[in-house]
Amino acid sequence: MSFIFGGKQQNPNAVDPAKIEMAVAELDMITDVFNRLVSSCYSKCIQPNPMSHRYVEGDLLKGEGVCIDRCSAKFFEVNKLVGERMQTMGGAAQAGGSFGH
Repeated sequence: MSFIFGGKQQNPNAVDPAKIEMAVAELDMITDVFNRLVSSCYSKCIQPNPMSHRYVEGDLLKGEGVCIDRCSAKFFEVNKLVGERMQTMGGAAQAGGSFGH
């Protein structure tokens, strides 16, 4: 009703470009983590037949599945630890930098 009284009408469907940019950046980071996980664990756990360089089974073998489970768990654990360490270092750098000025 504000448009009747001369106020600007706000579009409820308007999208904030900053939020879109943040969502795209987050999606890019998630895609990058996923691609690194697949690349790392695939090369460690999935081996083609050495004679034909082809895969014998259409499904994962039990050992391959166990390897993928362990590899992905380790990948995410290390990713979490690195993220925590980076936050700690960033906090220490901010605290140290604020006293120098």
